[in-house]
Amino acid sequence: MASTDSQRADDPGPDPTPPILPLQLHDLSRDAQGVLALSEAAHWNQIAADWQLMLSQGQGWAIWADGASGQRKLAASTIVLPYGPHFAWVSMVLVLPEFQRRGYAARLLRHALDELSARGVTAVLDATPAGLALYRQQGFVDAWGFARYRREPLATAVTGGAATAGIRPLQDSDWPAIDAMDSPVFGASRLPVLRDLARRLPGAAWVGEEQGRLCGLVLGRDGREAAQVGPMLARDEIVAKALLSAALRAIEGPVMVDLLDREVALRKWLLGQGFVLQRPFTRMVLGAGATASAGAPPGSAEGLVMVAGPELG
Repeated sequence: MASTDSQRADDPGPDPTPPILPLQLHDLSRDAQGVLALSEAAHWNQIAADWQLMLSQGQGWAIWADGASGQRKLAASTIVLPYGPHFAWVSMVLVLPEFQRRGYAARLLRHALDELSARGVTAVLDATPAGLALYRQQGFVDAWGFARYRREPLATAVTGGAATAGIRPLQDSDWPAIDAMDSPVFGASRLPVLRDLARRLPGAAWVGEEQGRLCGLVLGRDGREAAQVGPMLARDEIVAKALLSAALRAIEGPVMVDLLDREVALRKWLLGQGFVLQRPFTRMVLGAGATASAGAPPGSAEGLVMVAGPELG
C-alpha cells in the first residue's frame, strides 16, 4: 500500500524495507528523470551520458520506494565500475532527501561491497566529507586527498601557462600510447572511459609530446552544472599548466577541476585564474583488499594531477 499525503516525508510508512533491485542501462529510458533527480538533489554534476557510461561499463543497484505523495520513486542508487580484475570503483551512492535516514545508502553500499568481495575485487572510492563516516564504518581507509575547484565564465582570457612546444590536440592514433601511459598510474586500463570523455568534449582533449613520446594528457566532459576538466597526467608543472590552459580556452561556460592536494603550485595558479574551492574529497580503499596495503589505492599515481571525477576515479 502506498503512503498517504498525511504521512511525514521521513516516515517509512508501510514499506520500510523495499528490495534492492538492479539498476540497468535500459532503465535509463524509463527512469532518466529518476537518476538525474538523484544527481541534482546532491548538487552533483552528472548528466544522462555519465549514467549511461557507468552503467554500460559497470553494474548498478537501486531502491524504489513510495514517497510522501504515494508516488513510486527511484529513491537511492549505487554503481560499481570494474577496472581490470582486481579493483572496482564504487560511486553514485545517492539518496533523495525525502528518503534519507532510512538506511538506504548503507544497505546499497553493503550490497555492492558483498558483490565485490565475492569476486575477490577490492573496492575503491572517492568520498565527500558527508560520506566519510559511513565509509570508515564499512572498513574503508584514507589514501590521499583532492579538492574540487570551480570557475565561473570569465570576461578575460586564461593567463599564464603559455603554449608549450609539443602540446597538441589528441589524435585517434594516440590511444595506444595514452593507455600505456595511464594504466600504470591509475592501476588498470580504463580506455573505454577515456575515449568516451574525449568524444564528449573534444576541444578539451590535449596531449603533451616530447621526442615522439607522450608526457601528458588532459580530457574533459560536459556536465549538468559545469564542464569538468580531468583526468590530467603531466610530467611536470610546465606541461600541466600548458595542457590545462589549452583545455580551458576551449570552454566558454563554468568549469570545474578535481586537483590533487599535493599540487600546491598549480592550485595557486588556478586560484589566480578565478577558480574557487568547492569541496574536498578523500580517496579511500577497503582495508581488507589485497591491493589495499596500508590504504594505498591501485596504481602509482605518479604524474597524476587531476582525477576524472569522484564517480569515475
